[in-house]
This record gives sequence, C-alpha cells and structure tokens, in this order.
Amino acid sequence: MLKLGVLVSGGGTNLQAILDAVDNGTITNAKVHLVISNNPGAYALERAGNHGIEAACISPKEFENREAFHKALLQKLQESNVDLVVLAGYLVAIPPMIVEAYPNKIINIHPSLIPSFCGVGYYGLHVHEGVLGRGVKVTGATVHFVDTGTDTGPIILQKAVEVQEGDTPKILQQRVMEQAEWKILPRAIDLIANGKVTVTDGKVSIRE
Repeated sequence: MLKLGVLVSGGGTNLQAILDAVDNGTITNAKVHLVISNNPGAYALERAGNHGIEAACISPKEFENREAFHKALLQKLQESNVDLVVLAGYLVAIPPMIVEAYPNKIINIHPSLIPSFCGVGYYGLHVHEGVLGRGVKVTGATVHFVDTGTDTGPIILQKAVEVQEGDTPKILQQRVMEQAEWKILPRAIDLIANGKVTVTDGKVSIRE
C-alpha cells in the first residue's frame, strides 16, 4: 500500500479528487497518509481532518530562513514514511534537498500542456491568463515528476481541454480542473501505486 503525502496551499480540490478516487476504487493500492500545507488557513487541512488523515501546517513564516523550513518539511515527510509526495496546488518551490531525497517519487499537477505556459511565474490563475492572452485554442493539464527545475521533470500524463469563446481565467481554470486535473492526477497515482510507471533517460513509460 503506497503511502501518499499530499502538499497543498489552498482549498484542496485536487486533494478531494484524490480522496474520492481512493474511496471509489479509482485509485488502488494507495492511501493518503499525510497532508501538509504552508498555509494555516488552507481548507485542504480541514478536508484531511474530515477524512481522519493527519494534517500539518509547516509554514516558511515559522522559520528563520528557507533552509530551516526545507529541513522541517523533509523531516516531516521522512518521519511519516511517505512513499510518494503529491504536489496538489502547492505554491512553494521544492528544493533540491527534497527532490534528491525522493528521486522520481514527487509528482506535480500543472494546469497547462507542458512545455507551454509553465516555468517561473506560471502558477494558479497566471497560467490561464497566459493561455487566454496568447489566444491558443487548446490547453489542458500535465502530471509530471518533479526534478530540480521548474515544471521540467518527466511527463507522466496529459489531457487536453478546449478553450471556449468568452472564457475568463476563472472559468477556464474550473474547466481545466474538472475535465483534466481531477482525472489525470488520480490516474497517475494509481499507475504509480501499481508499478506501471518507469522513467528511463528522462522519459516516462507506462505499462497498462
């Protein structure tokens, strides 16, 4: 049984999608063991509590510097013996010390079709603002492994979503979540939990 440590900054809609998928059997051989947020007011912590899952707030503001914060975060993950770290709307950069402690064991959901609209500055609504500003016709979401770059790790799954006339960043954000993020993040976790994902030379192979 794969122990998941889910890191969230806000409401936790992707966390909820994971919890629902575990409950309904879409995700097998895995369970959410720990939820961590950098934001003490994150509703995600309440979602975890409602499910009887340990919820912790580890905020950079509580530490004298980033290194101390990173060490506390890593220590919590290691103490909890999590097998896979899931970044589900976590708006804090993961430092090399944590990436190196969990090689190809950290995944992230990004609300665009990487390599478009990703990298430094592209997070949250900024991604969808970029999509609409460029006038592209198709966007989507990507689940990828986390490496020491920003949105540069091996891609696991992607799903396209059409951009529609009259979309605002908020409307597009919701559609990308509903049609792509909430589907491919649980799917990726299930594939990893059942040993169907391998990484070779920076590329992912999936065995169905």
